[in-house]
Amino acid sequence: MKLSSIAIAVLLQTTSLSLLAVEPTATKAVKPVIDPLSGTNVGQMVVGLFLVLILVFAIAWLLRRVGGVSLTGSGALKVIAGMSMGARDRVVLLQVGDEQLLVGISPGRIQTLHVLDNPIEIEQNTVGNTAFADKLTEVLRGGKK
Repeated sequence: MKLSSIAIAVLLQTTSLSLLAVEPTATKAVKPVIDPLSGTNVGQMVVGLFLVLILVFAIAWLLRRVGGVSLTGSGALKVIAGMSMGARDRVVLLQVGDEQLLVGISPGRIQTLHVLDNPIEIEQNTVGNTAFADKLTEVLRGGKK
């Protein structure tokens, strides 16, 4: 009698555990498959890219309008030429009023190397007043005008 009651208890325990492990199929939710290259997704991506580009151009215009960015020197101080002398060192020729200075620039230090007695005459186009489109056209044609 004891042996049969133990067998029945073990049988009930294993069947109840196996019933708990099985999930009913009616509770599973089926998620729809979304195509990442569908028309709406591509449209959202293009609109987002367009908005980011507008934001970049608006910030650049605002910085120029406020005067935070100056690509070429204006007024009394102008950078005439520069040359890299290594990974972090440069030599720059500056125009300050009527004088020209040769300046060495390295991390943490700027030093005047030479004050030119006879200023170097520079054409107006080589100072940096030439537009990017003109330079690109010149390169595409294969040389200087």
